[in-house]
Amino acid sequence: MSLGRWIKISEALAGRGYKVDLGIPDDALSLHTNGFVNNGKLRMIPLSEIKWKEYDVVKTVFHRGFETLQKYGGLDHPFIISKLGSVVGNVEMEGIYFYGDVHRKLFETQEKINKTSRYITVLSKKAKELWQSIYGKRNNLLLVPGGVDSDIPPLGTNPYPSDDKTICVFAGNIYDRLSQPEANEVLVNKLNVLGKLLSLQGAKLYLIGPGDTTKLDSSYVTYLGEVPLPECWDYFYYANIGIVVSAGKFMHNNESTKIYHYIRAGLPVVSESGFPNDDVVRESKLGFVTDNGDMELMAKNIIRAAASEWNKDYAKEYIIKNHSWDKRVEVYDRLFKDYLHSKKIKVVNKII
Repeated sequence: MSLGRWIKISEALAGRGYKVDLGIPDDALSLHTNGFVNNGKLRMIPLSEIKWKEYDVVKTVFHRGFETLQKYGGLDHPFIISKLGSVVGNVEMEGIYFYGDVHRKLFETQEKINKTSRYITVLSKKAKELWQSIYGKRNNLLLVPGGVDSDIPPLGTNPYPSDDKTICVFAGNIYDRLSQPEANEVLVNKLNVLGKLLSLQGAKLYLIGPGDTTKLDSSYVTYLGEVPLPECWDYFYYANIGIVVSAGKFMHNNESTKIYHYIRAGLPVVSESGFPNDDVVRESKLGFVTDNGDMELMAKNIIRAAASEWNKDYAKEYIIKNHSWDKRVEVYDRLFKDYLHSKKIKVVNKII
């Protein structure tokens, strides 16, 4: 998600007239045509060549982006905005699935972010409350959830194997032994159980996205690999239901960005409760939020959702109006206008 968010927020800022450069690893520049993306609106610059003081604003994405800024000597910039995907407590907490050395390292980076960043951006109200409980209430905390494109590709070719079954798709990261292995175990187990229950009712569960699939039961869940975002839309257009399952009883920080994408494509959603953006499913009126941990109930709700009539046009308009990337950057646009008094701001996003 960090890479996609990095590009999409940058595109939306460029669309509002800002000059946006992307700092990337030196050896990755050759992977991109002429060093530009988004029809030339975004310029890519090798990290080793960036002169931080030439920019009005430096924006990092997630812990790794901030660590990259530190590595390349940019922490003394006076206007750093640090985006966090997860806020961790000073001790391990329920609903935040980072443990041991991983948790310790994230918290250490978070401490540096607090000391050096002019603004910190978080995904959810719970994350904001946790940050304030650790560092106090200040006016430098921004709430900017995930989002989705307003304009998406037209209907293409059906990517699913040919059959007459109800098609259910889970699109997302199921993690691995190096990144949240506990979450991987929970998600894989849930998908296996759900896939088996759905198969008994004539439905088929597909998985697309990264993560360790070695314990995935291929008898009930068909893994179609990692799919680039531009190609994901056909998986949503041709599915009957988009599925969201949780790594625990609730997700303290992390919302489900797939919810925005499912609904933008007009795909009804059945989501296991516990995400900060559960309300998006309810407000869009395109799907159900089901009790956490009850896979039998979730399977029943999936079949019910597939057989229901939905006002998909209403749901898509709701998403565009409230949860598009252009809507998300309104926070930054107001900030830049208020504090920098100029539309000639250069913003460099950093990620590695």
